[in-house]
Amino acid sequence: MTFRIFIDGEVGTTGLQIRSRLDRRSDIELISLSEANRKDLAARRDALNSADIVVLCLPDDAAREAVQLIENGTTRVIDASTAYRTSPGWIYGFPEMTRDQREVIAHASRISNPGCYPTGAIALVRPLVDAGILPSGWPLTVNAVSGYTGGGKGMITEFEDKAAPNYSLESFRAYALSLEHKHVPEMTQYMRLNNMPLFTPNVGRYAQGMIVEVPLQLWALSSQPTLSDVHRVISAAYEGERFVKVASLEESQAMTKLDPEQLNGTNNLKLFVFGNEGRQQARLVALLDNLGKGASGQAVQCLNIMIGADEGLGVDL
Repeated sequence: MTFRIFIDGEVGTTGLQIRSRLDRRSDIELISLSEANRKDLAARRDALNSADIVVLCLPDDAAREAVQLIENGTTRVIDASTAYRTSPGWIYGFPEMTRDQREVIAHASRISNPGCYPTGAIALVRPLVDAGILPSGWPLTVNAVSGYTGGGKGMITEFEDKAAPNYSLESFRAYALSLEHKHVPEMTQYMRLNNMPLFTPNVGRYAQGMIVEVPLQLWALSSQPTLSDVHRVISAAYEGERFVKVASLEESQAMTKLDPEQLNGTNNLKLFVFGNEGRQQARLVALLDNLGKGASGQAVQCLNIMIGADEGLGVDL
């Protein structure tokens, strides 16, 4: 069976990556609009309603508008924006988040693709909350650094186009200093926290790849977990998973550095439990490609689940 797929916003960073992952597949027919028709409301409405699955790679307001243009009850949607990530009726598109999430995604008509930072943070924290090691009311901090492609075309221009008026020579940038960031609500909801985590995002002068980390003072937790306890719970949550792997404690203890670009071009997510047993301190770290498992790769993985295809088909570049 051939499925008709329309990527609304296919010329953006995420859209281009999704298209490149789907382009050569025989089970998919891509609906594409000419440059002249991309902003034509009638042409977009027709494309949206003629597709089996629509993938929205648009700003939030444009994504909401696109959903309103779908007038039938059969077109299914994967939205890569922030618009619906905490909305009732929308399913969170992180297949490995819980053991039954795949089944929910398979039958959903509306999928909200996770943000890149939340994918790493949720992967680290959710198993610990579910297991009772980390209380839902715990004051959590999430630190992260991403490549500049996570900021879309504007930031890419800022870091790459020397002729641009806002061309930047910064090697590193801390931002969201007011502690307001669009990813915080979904982190809070899907990590099952009672309070918003303190989120400190940063951008490095490299194109893609990211590190997300959650520091924990194990001595302050009532259950007094060891590093081994934390590692055991996280490992059990992703046992047998294809794209989410947990490094052994031995591997983590032998490491002296971590390259954020290591998983670029893949849909892989690797988790590490670093720490100091004597001080009862842990440093939980997620490594992923912000354009892969953090965006387009995960969207294609969800699409595969929705159409009953092999989950890994086309997810890596």
